Amino acid sequence: MDQSSLRSDARETLRKNYEALRNHKDWEVLVEGHCDERGTTEYNLGLGQRRAAAVRQYYVSMGVTGRGSPPYPTGKEKPACEEHSEDCWSKNRRAVSKARVSPAKSSSEN
Repeated sequence: MDQSSLRSDARETLRKNYEALRNHKDWEVLVEGHCDERGTTEYNLGLGQRRAAAVRQYYVSMGVTGRGSPPYPTGKEKPACEEHSEDCWSKNRRAVSKARVSPAKSSSEN
């Protein structure tokens, strides 16, 4: 629950994401850190920040640098599931990587 370390299956997903990022140098990445509904807003924002930072650091360790926004904590504000059960809460404890074409890259091409 109160963890920001990466599981082995998460690292495998991030490796696949890295391959896509490596092939699209014009993409930048936003990493959102999410939490379940339990805990205070302040606590969950801090935990979300740590989760997003762990993912960002993993990307940096693979060579993705200077291509994204700082880690973005959402805390418990954007749940993937809204039931009140351990199964649902586990789906909400996550980090989400979002990629887009860098605005600087796309505007320089116009």
